[in-house]
Amino acid sequence: MPQKRTAFFVSDRTGITAEMLGHSLLTQFDAARFQEVTLPFVDSVEKAQAVVKQINERAAEDGARPIVISTLVNTEIASVVGSANCLFLDCFDIFISPLEQELAVKASHAIGRSHSMADFVNYHHRIESVNYALSHDDGIATRDLGQADIILIGVSRCGKTPTCLYLAMQYGVQAANYPLIPEDFSAMQLPAQLKPLKRRLYGLTIRPERLQQIRNERRPGSRYATLANCVFEVREAEALMQQEGIPYLDATSKSVEELATTILHEAKLVRRIY
Repeated sequence: MPQKRTAFFVSDRTGITAEMLGHSLLTQFDAARFQEVTLPFVDSVEKAQAVVKQINERAAEDGARPIVISTLVNTEIASVVGSANCLFLDCFDIFISPLEQELAVKASHAIGRSHSMADFVNYHHRIESVNYALSHDDGIATRDLGQADIILIGVSRCGKTPTCLYLAMQYGVQAANYPLIPEDFSAMQLPAQLKPLKRRLYGLTIRPERLQQIRNERRPGSRYATLANCVFEVREAEALMQQEGIPYLDATSKSVEELATTILHEAKLVRRIY
């Protein structure tokens, strides 16, 4: 049975950076089973002392000291948390110190630089891109479809919507999506609204068996969810995309993160936020 350990991701802001880095590191250890706990907005000594108490209590419960991955900028607060009964990994100490030496300048040690309202341009791009993705989901609006950086196409329930939202949230990309439906397969042509925008199209496909599972959760017992219909729609959608020279990805076993990142690079999209 894998060893149970607790991992704390501690930050003076949202904890997103510590969480993402920490989770990525811990997934490399198959022999351990981690309970991951994010502790955001630890921005005072008093809060840090409360965190120390929580860490020490968990160490006693688990019978093993927790892993603490920190993005605390304030050195005094970081020192307090680091005094707990834990393996304390300070991301700023690990990465900032070598960078200061290499660049021969001191870091600002300012809180909240990576995810902050202070960076208004990034914030604006994110909000505008999310609004665009939501208002252009599933072919809802076509009036300003030409403003899209990319338009994802594919059969219903193949992963277009979450991929568009991830592109918007993480990269500031204006992504729309448009479903391919049986009428398109009968004509074996792209929808009229998409023909002038062919160079911005990117397809998603999915294995019919997986598509059936997803559709059956949404509309159980319907013709829409039958395996025969799923096989037909996937086959015809792939044939149409191949006919039109539209690149596409199989979303069956890929995460939203993998899909979005692959599309970003293969379609040579401009990343507007970090």
